[in-house]
Amino acid sequence: MDEQVVREHAQAFCDALVSGDVDRAIEDMSKELRQNLGEVLALLPLPAVEAAVDSVEHGGAGYNLVLRLVGETDEVLIETRWKERDGRPTIVEASHLSGTARAVEDDAAEGDGEAAAG
Repeated sequence: MDEQVVREHAQAFCDALVSGDVDRAIEDMSKELRQNLGEVLALLPLPAVEAAVDSVEHGGAGYNLVLRLVGETDEVLIETRWKERDGRPTIVEASHLSGTARAVEDDAAEGDGEAAAG
């Protein structure tokens, strides 16, 4: 298991979340994480509108990847720990690093402001 393979699996995980295919995303999780699926999914801003691998760091017998997930109203950084399980990279840990609220764009309000200024 090398960095490129782990990065590819992590990006596929991100792509699955953005496409709404949570079942596909769950396939990358360890049996232990799947047993606590509610807690894991609670970390994620679903539905996700954007997701990307932010960083990859080799550590010990696995890799630590930070995933940036953007939902409709918030953006979070999730640290994931990947190890080889059954011959493929698998998420064995996930934790919330940070989150920020996103401003919901209101086109009507912006339009009113421009009309008042003009």
